[in-house]
Amino acid sequence: MTALALASTTVYFLASTGHLRALARPVAGRADFTHSIAAYQHLTGPQFEHAIADLARRDPAVRTATVAGGSNDRALDVLVQLTDGRRIAIQCKRHAPNNRVGAPVIYAVNGTYRAYHRCDQAVIVTTSSFTPDAQRANADLDHPLRLMDGRSLARWASGGRPPWGA
Repeated sequence: MTALALASTTVYFLASTGHLRALARPVAGRADFTHSIAAYQHLTGPQFEHAIADLARRDPAVRTATVAGGSNDRALDVLVQLTDGRRIAIQCKRHAPNNRVGAPVIYAVNGTYRAYHRCDQAVIVTTSSFTPDAQRANADLDHPLRLMDGRSLARWASGGRPPWGA
């Protein structure tokens, strides 16, 4: 019941502010992705997690996308199960443009997605970007995570490839 109320409130908010159209509108050619990212940045953290799960469910390769975030979520906000059996852990970071995701998030997600959550792959999705330290930390991993910054998120929301399809 609470999830339904949250979803209804989110849809009402997005529709009343015009952000719902920005999230759903396909962008052709060389587009300004600012409106899509702005719509995501206006969401609360839990609303952003639900929006990412909804975005994942648009992919025909997705069997389920379940929001698992909350306190003590062990770096898992959305669990995606693909039709081929793979499990994808998604960590969502709704940040302002000048608040980039740092290396500690890379380490936290890398430390839990396989051993604790039994996932095959991990993705960090942010409305912002990643620090150089985060990018270096990720590049040094045996199995680098998929890093999706705000521009990549806007492309995905506009009909582009999901992070597990690239």
